[in-house]
Amino acid sequence: MTGVAEAADGVPGVDVSNWTGDIDWQGVASGGGKFAFVHATEGTNYRNPRFEAQYGGAAAAGLIRGAYHFAQPHESDGTTQADYFLQNGGNWVSDGQTLPGVLDIEDNPYKDKNGKNNCYGLSVDDMVTWLQDFTKKYRSATGRHAIIYTTTSWWQTCTGNSTKFRSNPLWLARWGTEPGELPKSWKKHTFWQSAEKGPLVGGGNSFNGSESQLKSLANPPAEVKVSGAAKSRKTYTVTISNTGPHPVKDVKVSGRAFGGQRVVRAPGCKYSGTAVSCRIEELPRGEKVTFTFTTKPRKSKGTVGMYVTVGSVKLTLKAG
Repeated sequence: MTGVAEAADGVPGVDVSNWTGDIDWQGVASGGGKFAFVHATEGTNYRNPRFEAQYGGAAAAGLIRGAYHFAQPHESDGTTQADYFLQNGGNWVSDGQTLPGVLDIEDNPYKDKNGKNNCYGLSVDDMVTWLQDFTKKYRSATGRHAIIYTTTSWWQTCTGNSTKFRSNPLWLARWGTEPGELPKSWKKHTFWQSAEKGPLVGGGNSFNGSESQLKSLANPPAEVKVSGAAKSRKTYTVTISNTGPHPVKDVKVSGRAFGGQRVVRAPGCKYSGTAVSCRIEELPRGEKVTFTFTTKPRKSKGTVGMYVTVGSVKLTLKAG
């Protein structure tokens, strides 16, 4: 330990790997460190032998922690490597202390061994596809968008400065006093590695925000998408999708028909006259529920429809 961390921008943290060795995590915490990224896997055949000790030690010291996977895109596809990462320490859990997993993609450090260039021998299109496969698999498995660690120069060269990864938080690697130019997918960085060796242990990093925002990244709110449609003058549907990382409980749906009509059928719901009410006891992550309401209009012409409320979301479904 060499002193107290002073982040170049935001909340200070560290990144470590097997090469870092045994770590005094209480010392990291007392030195001002608030988060740690721990190397978990590489390709599909390497797992950090110190991962449990480092990852668990960071948590025990009160740090928010996350795991990272060092990509080897020439060896296997993105889905396969995401699976390996998820099964070997990279899975996200809703404990308030775990950050989304990181995909570390940068200049090929093994050129002398594998004979590939900095882009691992992949074309721009193939690299973008590889990244999409990895991040899509991670998202479907955890409900979280994987963080991407990269450099601006690598991203420009090997992805053609792709703009397809805006949903993935950026952990920018650029040693110096300023983050500088960002890859085109991002307007701001979420994390910044500003030094290969920081004042605490491992690499020197900072979170671009407040400590409360860092905690929110580890434990985000529930995320529900609500959509509806007037299929006809007599049929209306409302779909509630859990697109976030947590199960959602006790979702209430209420509706009221307008335009001189009444509800005559609503499977799974209660209804009377123009009103209908439904309740979802629990909606697991990644699942959705669709309600169908059937009405009986009094007239064959004129605007009819339903007003529907799901939590704070209000829909107006109209039919001519």
